[in-house]
Amino acid sequence: MVRRFTHSELPVVAREILNYLKQPRIIAFNAPMGAGKTTLVHALCDALGVKDPVGSPTFSIINEYASESGPVFHIDCYRLKSEEEAVDAGIEDCLVGNHWCFIEWAEKIPRLLPDDLVTITIRVEDPTTRYLELRDSTAS
Repeated sequence: MVRRFTHSELPVVAREILNYLKQPRIIAFNAPMGAGKTTLVHALCDALGVKDPVGSPTFSIINEYASESGPVFHIDCYRLKSEEEAVDAGIEDCLVGNHWCFIEWAEKIPRLLPDDLVTITIRVEDPTTRYLELRDSTAS
């Protein structure tokens, strides 16, 4: 799945992503600082019916939100210095089960990530436009 979008299109893009994947998955977001990873996660949470306030887990590492279909985990690995620190924070527990899990800066924990990982790469086209590429490791 490849898509260009602007901020105003985020609700539509989030629904497209969820419809494309069809079931809860672990999604890693790759993008530079300020590209809109947390903003896209917020739109995905809105589309999933999350009523809790959605914010960046940069300092808490893990945010858990209640949704109509069960828990949603939002993980930010930016501040982690090692995979051992990720394990100590409880990230491994979020990576099991049948629920949505959104991971920012996942490249910091490569050995903890599952084989069936979905990767969303966001590239900044200009100040208002982003380019999104979704790769599903299970798609044939």
